[in-house]
Amino acid sequence: MGSRTLRSLFLDLDGTLLGRGGSLLHDGEGNISIDGVRAVQACLRAGVEVVLMSGRRRAQVAEDARLLGQSSYIFEAGSCMVIAGEEHWLTGQMRPGERTIAEQIRQSGAPTLLLERYRGRLEYHDPWHTEREVSHLFRGLLDTSEANGVLTQNGHGDLRLLDNGLVSRRSEALAALPQVRGYHLVPASVSKAGAVAYHMRASGCEREQSFAIGDSVEDLACAAEVGTFWLVANAVRRDPALSGLCARYPNVRVTDSAHGAGVYEAVLKSLMSENG
Repeated sequence: MGSRTLRSLFLDLDGTLLGRGGSLLHDGEGNISIDGVRAVQACLRAGVEVVLMSGRRRAQVAEDARLLGQSSYIFEAGSCMVIAGEEHWLTGQMRPGERTIAEQIRQSGAPTLLLERYRGRLEYHDPWHTEREVSHLFRGLLDTSEANGVLTQNGHGDLRLLDNGLVSRRSEALAALPQVRGYHLVPASVSKAGAVAYHMRASGCEREQSFAIGDSVEDLACAAEVGTFWLVANAVRRDPALSGLCARYPNVRVTDSAHGAGVYEAVLKSLMSENG
């Protein structure tokens, strides 16, 4: 049973651990809930490291990790893996220097290309798009495969647009869209799954010793790296397309509960499986 002992949980924040308004102490409807706290507590008591993985900026994720007593975290959708305070950039040939990677991407013209090509369907995710080190954060509704083809055709094959799930805020310009999703424009090598794999190699964690919980297409790709991947119930309720994508991975499970309660459910079931 030694190698089966769970060591790592890779945990998404918005739409997963956090409820309405990005609150740890509320569920998706805004009701007070401490299930998310219970989930983290159960992991810490069992000796399972909780590695937050988020599209949020470094300062936000670092503070969230500190509040949970954890020293490793993934920010800007896998752009950088921080392990015990040490940065590991996963951005390929692009590296921060005199200019941030976000500035390098801006100067390439790729963000303007996408905004012009998908006018009325894409905009910056205001106000969270500012002060980012790597990714350009958008919201809207488009086909990422098509958008990445546009990037490649226009000399930006070193970048990709990734889908980080549904968002609730939009401007009047996007009012007619049936739904609004969050997108990150990042170096092509960047992914949450890649960051998860990096952490596991660095820590010597075996696949069956890890699990992950999330709510988006980008999160779901982490299933290829961990023993079990859990989608919280609110993910498939809001985004039925995820159900079809689950078929790609035999180790994906869906919780009965949403948000923090779903995380707590996934943690308890994972720990019980470990012991049984």
